[in-house]
Amino acid sequence: MHNIALKQRLIDLKARIVENFEAQNWDDIGFLIGASEVLEDHPRLFGSLFFQDDDYPRNALEVIQKIVEQYPQALSAIESYIDQHFPNPSTYISAKPSERKITFAPHVFDVPEADIENDLVAVMMPFSAEFDQVYKAIEKACLRWGLRCIRADNIWEDSTIIQDIFNLLFRAQVIIVDFSGKNPNVMYETGIAHTLGKQVVPISQSHDDVPFDIQHHRILKYLPNTEGLKTLEKKLSDKLRQLTASSDQRQPSEVADDDLPF
Repeated sequence: MHNIALKQRLIDLKARIVENFEAQNWDDIGFLIGASEVLEDHPRLFGSLFFQDDDYPRNALEVIQKIVEQYPQALSAIESYIDQHFPNPSTYISAKPSERKITFAPHVFDVPEADIENDLVAVMMPFSAEFDQVYKAIEKACLRWGLRCIRADNIWEDSTIIQDIFNLLFRAQVIIVDFSGKNPNVMYETGIAHTLGKQVVPISQSHDDVPFDIQHHRILKYLPNTEGLKTLEKKLSDKLRQLTASSDQRQPSEVADDDLPF
């Protein structure tokens, strides 16, 4: 990296990535270039992104530099990806800290006077008893890393359910959405979560239930039986570890069935 022009391209690229990227975009880059191991090996990239830490720009630059060193053609590929997905950075809306801020005033619900809760995971899934065991597996994965897990139908703070749901989405750091059964409410809530710039983890019993617009994202597919739910719990635990462990040094804990409110 002795070429000044090349270094400037890396710095410019870092700025656009910090302004625009979510974890899914990093995953796309890793898949596109074949450099997923570089992303996975960095101890702070996803954690600092998730918690919006001050060292995220430095971590992003380190990863970009390492990718370009290993894959010389990667720089142009990453630039093309950003040009395609974020053609006008000055108008891109993101919940992550950046020089440009936005103010929105929704008509359907009120913006709550609340802070983001770093340990809160919101779960959007069909309101049906058949999903209780699925939620139990999700909650165990969260509790393993000291995270609080709340399902939308477990709250009643406002006179309208949509306001309760928006409040929960607004406060949560991570949103887990279950697309099983093509539930329209889950689709709507996922759109709100994406607009707020939340970290969305999609799961489903069938890829056919996932909306076409987001099928390019990684979906955790599961089977609604004992073995399938154990696998779901393990995969979600790994995902939550990726998002949280490197930032605040959370340590896993053993969770027994008796610890859960079922």
